[in-house]
Amino acid sequence: MTRFHGLRPLFGGLFFAAAMALPAFAEGTYEIPPGAHFNPEKLAKVGDYLGDQIANGKIAGAILLIQQHDKVVYHEMLGVRDVATREPMTDDTIFRLFSMTKPITSFVAMQLIDEGKMSLDDPVSKYIPTFANVKVGVETQADDGKAALDLVPPHRPPTIYDLLTQTSGITYGFYGNSLVRKAYVAADIYGGDPDNAEFAERIAKLPLEMQPGALWDYGHSTDILGRIMEVVSGKSLLAIEKDRLLDPLGMKDTAFYVTDPAKKHLIAKPVPNDSDFRVGFVGYADAPTKWESGGGGMVTTIADFARFAQMILHRGKLGGRQYLSEKAFKDMTTDHVGPGSGVGRDYLYFPGDGFGFGLGFAVRTNPGNARPPPPGDLGELKWDGAGGCYFVVDPKQDMFFVLLQQTPSERQKIQPMVKKLIYEAMEN
Repeated sequence: MTRFHGLRPLFGGLFFAAAMALPAFAEGTYEIPPGAHFNPEKLAKVGDYLGDQIANGKIAGAILLIQQHDKVVYHEMLGVRDVATREPMTDDTIFRLFSMTKPITSFVAMQLIDEGKMSLDDPVSKYIPTFANVKVGVETQADDGKAALDLVPPHRPPTIYDLLTQTSGITYGFYGNSLVRKAYVAADIYGGDPDNAEFAERIAKLPLEMQPGALWDYGHSTDILGRIMEVVSGKSLLAIEKDRLLDPLGMKDTAFYVTDPAKKHLIAKPVPNDSDFRVGFVGYADAPTKWESGGGGMVTTIADFARFAQMILHRGKLGGRQYLSEKAFKDMTTDHVGPGSGVGRDYLYFPGDGFGFGLGFAVRTNPGNARPPPPGDLGELKWDGAGGCYFVVDPKQDMFFVLLQQTPSERQKIQPMVKKLIYEAMEN
């Protein structure tokens, strides 16, 4: 299979030097020997911690599920789904996933690739012709000393592989201050009520942040992937995902919006002073639009997402059904952006220290630079979203956990602490 890779530019003309993978070793809660089990008393500290966050007004509530060897070892619903109504957190509470939508869309895309309906090496322009004219934005200095944006041809076309690895050059405009990102804001890409086709056209007319394959750069790549899936199948993105994954898995409450009026009160809300999700637009799960964002638009429940996580833990299988071939699953869960890939990293590399990135997930590849290393195991898969939802699949321990919460500002503190407490509760 052909792979294309470019240079690895970093800010100021520097280049990223990938850390060499260190040998696996047991230290603290990193690389715990297989066969560990959970100590219930230690596990209770996770609930105590989340309870403190609720009591201190940091979050309204949360649901945490931990499952090992296909059995629930921890399942707690804490706090309320909405501080205004004081309705308690329950298993039927609906959460906005934001970027935790990406693994779902990526998985269904891999199903289409597995069946030969599209290929990793296909250029995006094969399905969205406007991308044939895409340019790369290169910042220069104008005669008056101000920064200017030159538009240059890409070294090669962005591909489906680039979309899955977040290396297409397609970015987000709601963080960072580069001229390309500012161009996204100026273009008002969320304005009006675009469907997936129109949204893809808007992105195609904007410059790429980097040359395809040059840098891991988080953006609307998975949204463009979702549009390609529509073109390939002739169906809406929701219809594709329901047919191929959501309905067969029994994910009955996972969709892009809550359209049933009787269920709108089930939507989890952040505390009032933490309600800005900072994703470039104001949108709510109960206000449907035409746009079905494959990169950040889905809603779910704990039971639904647990089915997805369990299927991932079982390498694409669940309930006697094989959802993805072993070969495709291995490709999806293997690091594609590590040493030797030609893909650069900068301070906006969201998978984090010790993690590479597969075709839709972060993949643990080494201990990282911290000492002791952060908890976890080689080969673990993870992702999260702007609203605070977070999941980890750990094949070595035959375990996964799902944390559902709505907190754009507290998530970066809560998520690592929850993971730390979970792994500290494991014993041999």
